Amino acid sequence: MLNVHNLSVSFGGEYLFNEITFKLSPGDKVGLIGKNGAGKSTMLKLLAKEMPLDEGTIATDKEIKIGFLKQDIDFEQGRTVLEESYQAFEEIKLVEQKLESINTQLAERTDYESEGYNQLMIDLNDYTHRYEILGGYNYQGDTEKVLQGLGFKREDFEKQTETFSGGWRMRIELAKLLLQNNDILLLDEPTNHLDIESILWLESFLKNYVGAVVIVSHDKMFLDNVTNRTIEISLGRIYDFNKPYTQYLTLRSEIKEQQLNAQKNQEREIQQAERLIEKFRAKSSKASMAQSLIKKLDKIERIEVDQDDNSVMNLRFPISKQPGKVVLEITQLGKSYGAKKVLERVDLMVERGSKVAFVGQNGQGKTTLAKIIVDELDYTGNLKLGHNVELGYFAQNQAEYLDGNKTILDTMIDAANESNRAKVRDILGSFLFGGDDVEKQVKVLSGGERNRLALAKLLLQPFNVLVMDEPTNHLDIKSKNVLKQALQQFEGTLILVSHDRDFLQGLTDTVYEFKDGNIKQYLGDIDYYLEQRNVEDFRAIEKKEESIPEKVKTDSGALDYKRQKKIKSLKNKLSALEKEISKLEQQIADYDQELLMNYDETIAKTDFFDKYNGCKKKLEDSMLEWENVSLELES
Repeated sequence: MLNVHNLSVSFGGEYLFNEITFKLSPGDKVGLIGKNGAGKSTMLKLLAKEMPLDEGTIATDKEIKIGFLKQDIDFEQGRTVLEESYQAFEEIKLVEQKLESINTQLAERTDYESEGYNQLMIDLNDYTHRYEILGGYNYQGDTEKVLQGLGFKREDFEKQTETFSGGWRMRIELAKLLLQNNDILLLDEPTNHLDIESILWLESFLKNYVGAVVIVSHDKMFLDNVTNRTIEISLGRIYDFNKPYTQYLTLRSEIKEQQLNAQKNQEREIQQAERLIEKFRAKSSKASMAQSLIKKLDKIERIEVDQDDNSVMNLRFPISKQPGKVVLEITQLGKSYGAKKVLERVDLMVERGSKVAFVGQNGQGKTTLAKIIVDELDYTGNLKLGHNVELGYFAQNQAEYLDGNKTILDTMIDAANESNRAKVRDILGSFLFGGDDVEKQVKVLSGGERNRLALAKLLLQPFNVLVMDEPTNHLDIKSKNVLKQALQQFEGTLILVSHDRDFLQGLTDTVYEFKDGNIKQYLGDIDYYLEQRNVEDFRAIEKKEESIPEKVKTDSGALDYKRQKKIKSLKNKLSALEKEISKLEQQIADYDQELLMNYDETIAKTDFFDKYNGCKKKLEDSMLEWENVSLELES
């Protein structure tokens, strides 16, 4: 399908990657990983033929269609969501225009016996057949299904694309790609702007996608659920294994350990040979033996250990001044967008030194409240900042506020003041922007590098209360860990909006869940919150909850203890039965295979049919019991 051979790319005389080779086949779901700036987005641009090759070749089969979801997109203004989505069907739209033109002519003309009229009839038949082959009668329904899968409501379809945020426009672009029936999909951070429902829908879509997919993502769970292969770019090389992300990391670690052990053994052999050479060299009777050992050493292929790029940014958030005991107090706060109430009668008090997490399904008001706190949105009710409070704010799309035409250095100098302007280069160095890198324009940086620059810029302002909205978007896993450590050591107050459980673990001491315009406080860390909600991860919480039938509600609206206990028991029993049924079905399949492959030998076994029929009877009983338990659970 696609072959990459000896591909090399260099910037300013330095190789981003050098002589790398791999191929893509149908069904490959590749997670393309590596630290920020390693060349992941560059690789996608090369595969999409949006960048010229320096060295090497990228060969594809004829008529291969490649779809590319970029981080930066630009729409033509004036189109509705549906109109923009229909751009995925370029040929269908052209055939539609042609059919419309033919039908108009047929309606206007009366020369029914003429050659021109006859040709129009022939053209109408040809284009109608072509329209049917292209899926012209289905594309509108398919478009609506995909848009709804990605979170759009029917009332959104006729709205102008420019009325939506960058994240929602990204979803429209993703919808177009998914509708185009491409052979290869190249997706650059596709989950950054999706809520959990849309991520789950996209996972399901990609799992069933018959073509090849290459995904750049820092979402470990998404990679594990979708990919069957991992390619890591590190220090100009690639490491390619047919494993999803977490399994790849384990395998890579094991291989490196094996390489280290083999290298140590080889070093011992080499040192022993060198000692013998020194010993024999002085004796004329042993000189030939010494020469033989020297030749043997020269032929040894030295074992190399894969090198990892362990460079990480150095991050520390200093506190500007000590604020009062209560840094934030909110009472009866409300916020509406038109007729839609997002927050209603919210009460919240944050004390100095608190580490607070805002969690919940997208669209429930987490980002809205964060923006209200930093005075970016109006509201009803009361909000009071405490004595000496100085706010720092990292927005979800913070990197978008950077001027792409400025250099990294100019971006920082322009944001600095007299007291910290001299420290700009030192700060940039601690964020891995050193040497000539500081002269790069912001527009050539990767998404992760832009986020690092936005974090560096944040340090130029004084603050003692830090509000951060999804700060890990675009950051590689190592950078996430550094950011987490810096926030753990931050002596000020932290308010953090995030969906990332790994990032939140051990970081916050209070959790506020946003739901239906209100917030609920949990006095504990994120694990305590999940334990109280009786789920394992955010995905279970952020899925749209099914309403509980009225007949299993108590007067208070909640399930009573006995019912909860009974339901849990039935669910456990159902799970055990499903495992038993799966096991029995596999046993029967094995028996059938044995009969098929060795019929005479198998039927000669005295107890074969007893076991076979016994297994079938157990399966029948288990299926009946499963049905009864399911009915009991439903009731």
